[in-house]
Amino acid sequence: MASTTQSPKSFTPQSLHHIDSVAKNRWKRGSVACLVWLLTQQAWSQSSEETARLFAQQVYPTLEQRCFPCHGGGANQLKGGLDLTSRESIIRGGDSATPAIIPGAAEQSPLYQAILGKEPSKAMPPKEQDRLTEPQIEAIAQWIQAGAPWIEAPQRALWVAKEKSPLKKGMLRIPTSGGLDTSWDMKSYDQTNVWAWLPLQNSVIPETSTLETNHPIDAFLQVKRDEMGITAAPPAPHRVLIRRMFLDLTGLMPTLQELERWEQAMKESPDRSIVVAELIEVLLASPHYGERWAQHWLDVVRYADTGGMSNDYERSNAWRYRDYVVRAFNADKPYDRFIVEQIAGDELADESIGRRIPGSQTKLHQARLDGAYTPEETQWLVASGFLRMGPWDNAMIKEPEARQIFLDDLLNATGQTFLGLTLRCVKCHDHKFDPIPTRDYYRMYAALSTTQLAERSAPFLKEENQVGFETGRLHVQAMLDHAKEEKTQLINLREMAAQAWYASRGIPYLSLEERQGLPDEAKPPRDVGLNHIQQGQLKVREQDEWIWKRRMERYLPMIQSVYCAPQTKLAWNAARRLRLPPAIDSTNPAPNYILMGGALDSQGEKVVPGVLSALALPVNHRPNESPYTLDQATSGRRLALARWIAHPENGLASRAFINRVWQHHFGISLAPNPNNIGASGGKPTHPELLDWLANKWISQGRRVKDLHRWIMTSGAYQMSSRHPEPEMVAQKDPENQFLSQFAPRQMTAEEMRDNMLLASGELNLAMGGLPIYPEMNREVAFAPRMIQFSLAPAYQASPSKRERHRRSLYRYRTRGLPDPFMEVFHQPEASEACERRLQDLGTPQALSLLNSETMQQRSLALAAKVVSNHGQIKDQVNEAFARAVCRTPSDEESEHCIQYVQKMIDYHQSNHPEPNPYPTKLTRSLVEEFSGKAFEYDEHLPAYEHFQYDLQANEASPPIRALADLCLLLFNTNEFLLVE
Repeated sequence: MASTTQSPKSFTPQSLHHIDSVAKNRWKRGSVACLVWLLTQQAWSQSSEETARLFAQQVYPTLEQRCFPCHGGGANQLKGGLDLTSRESIIRGGDSATPAIIPGAAEQSPLYQAILGKEPSKAMPPKEQDRLTEPQIEAIAQWIQAGAPWIEAPQRALWVAKEKSPLKKGMLRIPTSGGLDTSWDMKSYDQTNVWAWLPLQNSVIPETSTLETNHPIDAFLQVKRDEMGITAAPPAPHRVLIRRMFLDLTGLMPTLQELERWEQAMKESPDRSIVVAELIEVLLASPHYGERWAQHWLDVVRYADTGGMSNDYERSNAWRYRDYVVRAFNADKPYDRFIVEQIAGDELADESIGRRIPGSQTKLHQARLDGAYTPEETQWLVASGFLRMGPWDNAMIKEPEARQIFLDDLLNATGQTFLGLTLRCVKCHDHKFDPIPTRDYYRMYAALSTTQLAERSAPFLKEENQVGFETGRLHVQAMLDHAKEEKTQLINLREMAAQAWYASRGIPYLSLEERQGLPDEAKPPRDVGLNHIQQGQLKVREQDEWIWKRRMERYLPMIQSVYCAPQTKLAWNAARRLRLPPAIDSTNPAPNYILMGGALDSQGEKVVPGVLSALALPVNHRPNESPYTLDQATSGRRLALARWIAHPENGLASRAFINRVWQHHFGISLAPNPNNIGASGGKPTHPELLDWLANKWISQGRRVKDLHRWIMTSGAYQMSSRHPEPEMVAQKDPENQFLSQFAPRQMTAEEMRDNMLLASGELNLAMGGLPIYPEMNREVAFAPRMIQFSLAPAYQASPSKRERHRRSLYRYRTRGLPDPFMEVFHQPEASEACERRLQDLGTPQALSLLNSETMQQRSLALAAKVVSNHGQIKDQVNEAFARAVCRTPSDEESEHCIQYVQKMIDYHQSNHPEPNPYPTKLTRSLVEEFSGKAFEYDEHLPAYEHFQYDLQANEASPPIRALADLCLLLFNTNEFLLVE
């Protein structure tokens, strides 16, 4: 029997139109007597058990999933009038009133011939990639050949249940809303693979005779160590532990005085754990705790100040979301609220403002347009900036495709961030490893489908830092004025030539806007009066004007956010400017469908908003509806989805977050893939511990600081990173999965820069506010960077030293222009969620540590600070050690360092560095698109006209440069770079 082996897809509206014509031709060659005989056979109701099983388990699900979307709706929705939802209607046929099947004769049945697809013009579905699978075609053929018996729903359910044979030990089936492929529903899963999908287990703290502490976390860990025959490393030295705690919770090293004070307290205390608990509270109360832990979160949500893609448009107010995350961690916001505010903060705010301003939807929307929000409502709106963190640009993309790209990205980001699941593959097929049917993917897609992008008005909060607004506004205004002036001169040239063109023909002059729609012969050439150089320069200046206009918005009370509407019409370059429409009609939201193979033009079954059914966590209790579907109103979908994710019984959400926190403390997570704790991710090493932490955390209000307290007071966290039996560890726990010792880690790029600034006394600890522009490698900063029709403006460092020297969290993140120093030390690229930063070492890092401008400048600054405090080289060496590595050097180290500095003084006496000032303008070269000829233009760099330079080598004395060489060596030591 002929068949195909193509992937299963839904039937398109055109696909079954051919059935009636095929049937008509075949029945013309047949016999009426044959039809009468076939229709009267008693075998229709006397089908064998095998045929009943075949229909219930294979044929009906295929018809339901592939055919019913076009041939199973109401009478007005049937394509070609063909209804396939009953045996009678199939026999009756469509508009031509000829049967779609001939029971007992599959080869003569038009339906069967159509799905075989032998004749491409009559194939069903018509697209080759949409054809049914070979098993599906074979099942339909067998069913027709057996007389096409029809089994009703109750009997079908019994046959489906019979298929579920007894499971092997450790295997289980997880009920879902149903896969596209009927065989997928019969899958069984190894419980150890789908551990994250199961309800949280009530883990009991184990008892172990080898435990040296009474901490629950240590008890769970010790059970595994005992099984592996592993001993734990001894406690870390006081100084090592104190530095570890400071860096883990604040990202900043202690000063030597702080370290010695806490070290003395630990020595004097009969129980070190008491002092550890006190230090934890001090660090958690520090405002810098929120900065450190916000950075971890921003890695996952892909924070950046620009939108990426080829144009990399600025998102001028993204900094407000960054500061919201800092405040949330510092305030110890309960995690369930943290989830809901980010996924649906705009809906929370609109609900609240609707209660405050009763009346018509018109009044409510006017309040939105005016930004008439309370501080709490504003906070929620700012939090919804999460929904705008992904890269997006609709230029040169069809609007439906741009829309799909946004929603797919948002759905995957929501899954990875809050559920620890990667969902992209479910867009095209039922998940191969996790119990996620494609139907559930498109239900969640529908929950997000009324989410529209906009920059919205929202008043500044009193806690938001607005320092530097005026200075920044002046700089942007200068750039904008320059662009406008250059553009105006070129436009004047063009319009003078246009006036002359009209005058020479005796025609009244028309402006550019007035003549835009006229035929070419009735108006002057597009760029009349301008040569190819001026034409190119005009495009550049027009681009510059809107770029700097956009940047002016960062000083306005606006946010990067969203709103709810059934649909919206975007400009072709909407990423430049997105605003709330003057009115919103929230009625009649568009229906959502499963997109077969992820293709927009291959609509399958209609779906309603919903959630993941495999978790068995219902969201509604409406009769005759799936408990995993949401209300279909335009507004409220995301809020319901957010509350479902944040529900205390949603084990995925709690496990995913606790797993991330654990990783940031230990360098390794309990489940190896924090962005994918599903079946295709690594299995957890200590699932009982993870569930115990989750249950305890949920019962006590899901405060993040509690997790830090529980983890950091454990013996496991306070262990040494040096095990007395390294051979045993290398053999039995080479990856440190069972925490036989504390895993040292390299400082992150941000920690390195911040702590060098801290050591040199330059670090500005002001919090929040506008992004900063630290100095960057000049070749990269000034390199031409293409955007549409032009080049992006060059990166200009902040003129003020104090502004440049703030924490790295606040640096301007350009997706298209990463800082080379930060990048080489694994600051993540902001297009994908970063589950864990790389820790590998390589030659580029070694070269950067010794030769980069960042390292040279910070070493010079530290040396200058130390020399200003001490005249003797020995005292300078001592303070350099204290500031860089939090200790005094040994006598031997001191002697070697003194000799080294003296030697380098002699070297620098005979070497005189040249000054290297920044330029105040750049000459750019581009190709004009219509003529294909090159042209040049000047780019203005006003930031460097009154630039406050850090100490330059040519300005520093030989003793300072010599000591800077020693400081550079200290910054290159493991003692500075590693967190042990």
